[in-house]
Formats: sequence, C-alpha cells, structure tokens
Amino acid sequence: MSAAEQLRLDVGSFERSPRQEVDLVDAMICACGGDARQAVRELMLDADFLRDQLYTASRLMSQGYGRGWKPKYERLS
Repeated sequence: MSAAEQLRLDVGSFERSPRQEVDLVDAMICACGGDARQAVRELMLDADFLRDQLYTASRLMSQGYGRGWKPKYERLS
C-alpha cells in the first residue's frame, strides 16, 4: 500500500458545533466506507506498525538518553 492509499480520517467533514466532540469510532468506520471489519483491520495494522516503530526507536535510543525509560509494547488494561 502506498502512502497515498493509507487511511486518513477526515474528522473535519462531520457537521458539528464548535464545542461538540467528534466520535472517532464513527469517523473510523466512515473512513472505511461503513465496513466495521475493515476498520478493525486497519486499526490492527496501525497498531502493529506503531509497535514496530516503538521497538526500532527503543533499540536506537541509549539508556542514558532515555534516563532508564523502557517502552511497554502492550497495553495492560
């Protein structure tokens, strides 16, 4: 998939008042053409990509630079 084909959430296209928050779940499903299963697939691919990026960054970052911080790759709750 090329960068141009990657999923983009256009939250600006939803009609809302300035104080009303955008429902990101609805925005994600809408961005996938109403297909909830495709939305879940896309989110899983994004999570996998971000885990890979976090792993790469943690390998390149020295312990001194991070002051002992180590990333967690999974959400605990």
